[in-house]
Amino acid sequence: MPRGASASNASEMFFVASKLLGFCALPSNDMLAIGLVGLALMPTRFARTGRILASASILLFLAFGLLPLGNMLMEPLEERFPPWDASGGAPDGIVVLGGTVDPELALARPASELDEAAERITVIAELARKYPSARILYSGGNGRLLPRGGSEAHIAGALFETFGVPPKRLILEEESRTTAENAAFSARLAMPKPGERWLLVTSAYHMPRSVGAFRKAGFAVDAYPVDYRTAGAADLWTPFDSVASGLRRADTAAREWVGLLVYWLTGRSSELFPAP
Repeated sequence: MPRGASASNASEMFFVASKLLGFCALPSNDMLAIGLVGLALMPTRFARTGRILASASILLFLAFGLLPLGNMLMEPLEERFPPWDASGGAPDGIVVLGGTVDPELALARPASELDEAAERITVIAELARKYPSARILYSGGNGRLLPRGGSEAHIAGALFETFGVPPKRLILEEESRTTAENAAFSARLAMPKPGERWLLVTSAYHMPRSVGAFRKAGFAVDAYPVDYRTAGAADLWTPFDSVASGLRRADTAAREWVGLLVYWLTGRSSELFPAP
């Protein structure tokens, strides 16, 4: 088998495995599974075990939904990289990671359908004006397991043009589906020269894994974290006002911690928990 085909197959297998593992990494899914197993055991001779599991499921839902456990998982990720220091000079380029657009909704509705990570895109309006010579690379294909619609990059590119960014400044990477592919494909398109300074724009909680993947790909970047989900240490003691909010925060953070471990174990990141 040609080496390129082998690498492609490995990438495809990793993509599918990452989606399945990502589903299992969500605490809310695991708690639901515990509860369902408990309910299934109740009519059997293992009824006592079933009651314990069902009760544990309810207690875990309440704990992760109302207590600030999700913030405790999220805050170390967001604080790992500080805000970007502009004193080092203007960047030569800016890489923006996908995860901000739903291509399926954008196909079905006459809108771009930005999600809660929209700041990854909206911050470019300011950065593009402030650094008019910087190239802007948006990296994002369609990360759905069963994709419908086009790529994120195509939609983002149209948005950037409404910000006044001319097409000649844009580089659109439309094939990546994972953070590792973001890094590898971006490095291939940007071809950064020695001494160039590139910013990496992504959600603060996602920055450690992203930087690790870019370092592994040989693409040196400066972290430009956006889309913070916590207000800092104060949120470590603040309960959530709805179970749904707490579970969503815990799911997002837990998936990122699992992603850090998997990327390190599979050689897709330079470190287990990358730092500046």
